[in-house]
Amino acid sequence: MTNPDPHVRELVTLKTIAETLNEGNELASMLDTVIGKLLELTGLSTGWMFLVEETGVHEFVAHRNLPPALTGNDYEPLRCGACWCLERYGDGRLKNAVNILTCKRLDNAVRYQWGDTKDITHHATVPIRSGNRRLGVLNVAAPGKLHFSNEELALLESVAFQIGSAIERMRLYAVEQRRAELYAKFGEYMSAVGMYVSEATNRIDVSEQAMHLLGSYFEWPAAALFEMTGDVFTLRALYSDGRTTLPYARFPQRVQYEIKPEQVSVPIGLLCSADADYLSSQLKQRRVIQHVQRALAASVVLKSDDVSSSKSILWVDVGLRGVVEQADSEVVEAIAEFIGLTFQRMRLEDNRRELARLDERNRLARDMHDSVSQTLFSLVMMSKGVRSKLGTIPEAQAKLLAESIHDMQSLSQSALKEMRELITKLRPSELEGGLITGLKSYGERLNLEVHTKLSGMQALPRAQEEVLWRIGQEALNNVSKHADTSDVELSLIQNERQVTLLVTDHGRGMTEQRFLELTEHSIGMSSMRERAESLGGQFQLHSVYTKGTTIEVVLPLDRYRGKEGGDQL
Repeated sequence: MTNPDPHVRELVTLKTIAETLNEGNELASMLDTVIGKLLELTGLSTGWMFLVEETGVHEFVAHRNLPPALTGNDYEPLRCGACWCLERYGDGRLKNAVNILTCKRLDNAVRYQWGDTKDITHHATVPIRSGNRRLGVLNVAAPGKLHFSNEELALLESVAFQIGSAIERMRLYAVEQRRAELYAKFGEYMSAVGMYVSEATNRIDVSEQAMHLLGSYFEWPAAALFEMTGDVFTLRALYSDGRTTLPYARFPQRVQYEIKPEQVSVPIGLLCSADADYLSSQLKQRRVIQHVQRALAASVVLKSDDVSSSKSILWVDVGLRGVVEQADSEVVEAIAEFIGLTFQRMRLEDNRRELARLDERNRLARDMHDSVSQTLFSLVMMSKGVRSKLGTIPEAQAKLLAESIHDMQSLSQSALKEMRELITKLRPSELEGGLITGLKSYGERLNLEVHTKLSGMQALPRAQEEVLWRIGQEALNNVSKHADTSDVELSLIQNERQVTLLVTDHGRGMTEQRFLELTEHSIGMSSMRERAESLGGQFQLHSVYTKGTTIEVVLPLDRYRGKEGGDQL
């Protein structure tokens, strides 16, 4: 670095470096070019650069005129292993440009005879920074040069600041470019999921399709959708290796994410890296997925109509993306929120349809009460009035007419009773006090002595409550007609995943032949079984002759009803 006017030389160097840094937007080629310019302007012969992530992982990114000893096996001496300059950078001791007395990598090259070092034994090491952000290390050297002056180190430090600013600018540009690309794909993804949801009927199909489309629109290696139930994670859908699967799996909760009771919005956020790593380790441990490069996870908390909260978690392996991962994390959060809101929209739509159905049933009940039921009642009263006037006609004719009127009265009373029962079934007011209370009252109207047992008190969804109500009514009717006993036990057992209704009597029971006949041909039994299976549940009839009968109904409370099939992993 000899020059009659070193200050002019420094200005020329800084100006040339600045112009070089402003010419390109591709990081690797720009860094390689600027090292070449720096060597040309300073009279040095060799230079190389490491970029270091915040985690401490370093990457060999650019070089010029390396000696053969450092280029072997695709630059393995520089790509692998540690050295004094990176150790000082990592522990915070490398704050300014310094002289490295000897280079560990060059020492190893001589010791293990990796090749010619071109008489390079020492180098200067310069930290690359942008403001307070540390980015990496620049090393420069020349054959036989053992020491760099303070002026030389100051110039190298100024150049390193310029390089740091350029790297930061290019990284911001890369992030913005990546963000624009991802959000464009996100828009297409939302449209595709929305079109599918408009025709979907349950959440498990939507979960599977959401992961499938995620793999179609984004190049991320893998993605998974979890739901938190109690203190466990449940894996709902997984995209990996170009295909989507439903590997139902559960494992203990690790994520620390508080759900505050007063929350009524849809809070969302990235989980901490430890939580994302925990999900990754569980997926690999269960052999659901083989490799994970860089995982992110976002959680969305949803309020349901019964003021309970559920949490969906989107886990995504975004691959090794470095600085542009910032854009990926934003889009992962946005996708998680979109999926959560989609589920909430489906729940609201289900509620809307259920309310519409109940409104229609109530309307039918009112219409039947106001028209058919009133007509039948009028018919009963008219027949009573006609019968009271039979004394004015001959006895023989009166007797025949009285029999006809009696038959008409009996039929109309029977039809009126059935009509009232039908109206009650359309609009079960008994459920206003709860399922067990309603069934107990219904049984008592049948002159049964009903004993009740409850385990796990929580509000049932409308669909499950109504199915259990209908099945319970049919079961109590059967006890009243066939069990030859007035004692009956009602048990309702609930947990977070299912509800079980047991209707037990200790009456006459059934013979094996009668049991087979009922299970194959009974309309009542078929109706109860169909009602249970319509919600993904199970219906079973247990009976022992002379010892009684038990009807058992199990309905899932999980929104992914009937499609899990138990633990498969």
